[in-house]
Amino acid sequence: MKTHDNAVVYGTEDILISLCNSVSKVLTVATQSEIHYSGMVQRITKTCLKPDIGCFVLFDGGFSGLVVINFSAAAAMELYESYMLSMGMSREELASSHTSDEVSNVMGELMNQIVGNFTCKVGQELQTHITQNQPKMLVLNKQVMLSVDTNLDSPEARRVTFYTGRNNIFYLELAIDGTEFIKLYDFDPEEDADPDELIAQANAKVATNQSAASEHDDLLDSLGM
Repeated sequence: MKTHDNAVVYGTEDILISLCNSVSKVLTVATQSEIHYSGMVQRITKTCLKPDIGCFVLFDGGFSGLVVINFSAAAAMELYESYMLSMGMSREELASSHTSDEVSNVMGELMNQIVGNFTCKVGQELQTHITQNQPKMLVLNKQVMLSVDTNLDSPEARRVTFYTGRNNIFYLELAIDGTEFIKLYDFDPEEDADPDELIAQANAKVATNQSAASEHDDLLDSLGM
């Protein structure tokens, strides 16, 4: 955070750091392996869904924006396998390809927990409220790049590189309206949402998710794909 006229100012990079911390924290707990991100951030002009698995979440409220995570097949399979094995699944029961609906369902639920952790922190740290839609996962062919547009008045976009425990790479992209939060008075933020609780909630959802395939088809139809 930076200061301006003795007031604490919380800007785009601070929001991005909070989001990145949610990604690394939730995925580290879920996979029981260290997930970390680069100390450098890239300014980009637009956000895109890219191969092999792209996921996006829209949020609105105190500020509007879009979160995109693009996984390589290797990164997605590592996270999926580590998560499922940590839940007690045997390796023989796991999906063998990143194109499996099961992999998309699991990655989508993990994304849901990440953004849930982030929206909780927004309420604690910025004392405002944002809502999210259900994360959408797309398994993409290497020849397909889908741009996701949002109705932002003064958009700012950033890309951050993440590394899995086995050094597979995935990318997070954030697009939000240019904004600053200025602290008017001192307050004590509440404690962060416990990622262990978020993962426990996710376990039941992953096991009982029967509608993901039809939702996936509906999304493709709505995107004209």
